[in-house]
Amino acid sequence: MENATTLNETEIKFKLTDYSLFIVTLASSALIGIYFGVKGRKKQSSANDYFLGNKSMHSFPIALSLISCNISGITMIAIPTDVYRFGAHFWMAAVATQMCIFVGYFITIPIFFNLGVSSTFEYLEMRFSAKLRRFASALYTFNMFSYLPIVVYVPALVLSQVTGFSIHIITVSVCAVCIFYTTIGGIKAVVWTDALQSIVMIGSVIAIVVIGTDNSGGVKQVIEECKKGDLFEIDYRMDPTIRDTVWSLAASMFYWLNFIAVGQSSVQKCLALPTFKEIKKAFYIVGIGLGVILYGSVYIGLLIYDKYNKCDPLLTKKIQVADQILPYYVLDVINKVPGLGGLFIASIFSGGISTLSAAMNALSCTIYNDFIAVYMPIDYPQEKVGNILKLTVVLVGVICTVLVFIIEQLGSILPLAISLPSISAGPLVGLFLMGMLVPTINSKGALYGCISSVVLLILMVLGSFYYKMQKLITFETKPTSTESCSTPFNVTTPIHPETDWKPFYLFRISFYYYSLIGVCTVFFVGWIVSYFSKADQKQVQKKLISPLMHWAMSDDLLPPTYNDVKENLELMEEITEKQ
Repeated sequence: MENATTLNETEIKFKLTDYSLFIVTLASSALIGIYFGVKGRKKQSSANDYFLGNKSMHSFPIALSLISCNISGITMIAIPTDVYRFGAHFWMAAVATQMCIFVGYFITIPIFFNLGVSSTFEYLEMRFSAKLRRFASALYTFNMFSYLPIVVYVPALVLSQVTGFSIHIITVSVCAVCIFYTTIGGIKAVVWTDALQSIVMIGSVIAIVVIGTDNSGGVKQVIEECKKGDLFEIDYRMDPTIRDTVWSLAASMFYWLNFIAVGQSSVQKCLALPTFKEIKKAFYIVGIGLGVILYGSVYIGLLIYDKYNKCDPLLTKKIQVADQILPYYVLDVINKVPGLGGLFIASIFSGGISTLSAAMNALSCTIYNDFIAVYMPIDYPQEKVGNILKLTVVLVGVICTVLVFIIEQLGSILPLAISLPSISAGPLVGLFLMGMLVPTINSKGALYGCISSVVLLILMVLGSFYYKMQKLITFETKPTSTESCSTPFNVTTPIHPETDWKPFYLFRISFYYYSLIGVCTVFFVGWIVSYFSKADQKQVQKKLISPLMHWAMSDDLLPPTYNDVKENLELMEEITEKQ
């Protein structure tokens, strides 16, 4: 195995030509926005056209868009790093992610599609109440504003440290392009730029896999070296405080459900298709595309372990944080092939741009429908509505850009990036699944269940993050050393004082369980409150409940039929005549 070397020793750096693909990707995104902005100027004057593209989209670009908007730069950097440090368990999380497609196809998307909504939160008002809809929308908005700046900042930080470019220049330039094409092009610009960026990401993963395998001496060499480090060890223990087990990674499915099955960004793209048959075609492509990126990223983590487990760049201080390991690997190995460094840069920012643009469009949809449209007259001119929508996208983008500069001052961001989305993911997934699968749940039960879930998860996430910062919660990593380095290194292991004291149990639970805990809390509290407040139970239309659960709907939960209304009217007339 070749010895790892520092960037300074080999003077490995990106050349100007390596940035060509990155620049082309940004320029292409801007041009796509201009094209659809000019071509569809008249067609995007209404909210429906701006958000759903007049329901004239095609399954292939929608599928590619769904892939890219659910795979951010954080994902492409974090998965190989996680595999390198903790083992190849994440392939099970990848399986759980693909399972979310089935939940969307059989349960959630058919209901949204048949209702003809443009915002997923419209369903919550139909099923429960306007109050719960606004609460869920506010929760989603807050979460996106806390998550999206991290989506932009983390890849920018990592690449800035290995390329020398200012993180401020990277952040502002990328966000500016993203705001530009999302604002003027609407959903069509978002979809087609996402499709372009999805192709770039898939191409980057395949290129790194092929070249990295060749550099390591073949797949057999990689597998044998990783077996020595126990990277393929599977843990079946039921203890939820263990970071990576079969059960914890299976539980991660409820986190991904928030993005794939009920997330406004994904659902909105599905609703832009004219028929449910087109949605089915799109889901087939999404399953394949997600598999290529997720499983490919896991394998890249194995390649990195094969390359550096006996000369760990983190131990030798060649990199400052573990999340720089993938860019370092690309500089050291992959960039020897001209142009692939630029492909890597383009792929990382394609993930960030696609997630940001899709979320900006989805957020503007949510903000307009749930916080602006309710105060506007019904006959408000649609041309002015289009201008409001575009202004909302600009404001969302500017706020996210500004928040990046605030997040820069907060220190350790990546742990928050993993856990924070679960604060809203669990309650929101719980709300939608409970509404679609449990006909007896009423609005009061749903509201109290959601609030309880949010409070519990906030306590768990913040408490866990605090104790991790205090080094009172740590996780064992896979063995690495410096024995094969060309220059001897004296590696000192930090000594933490031994103590029998442990943080409270809830704070030690693996973050993979957070969303599942949130879902269970919504169901548990929601059912109890609904049981003791049956007087508030309203009639539920069948179209609001998944066909899988129609058998559980009793007659008192169904709206009255024509015959019921006729009989009641006849009875009232009879009583009136007697009086």
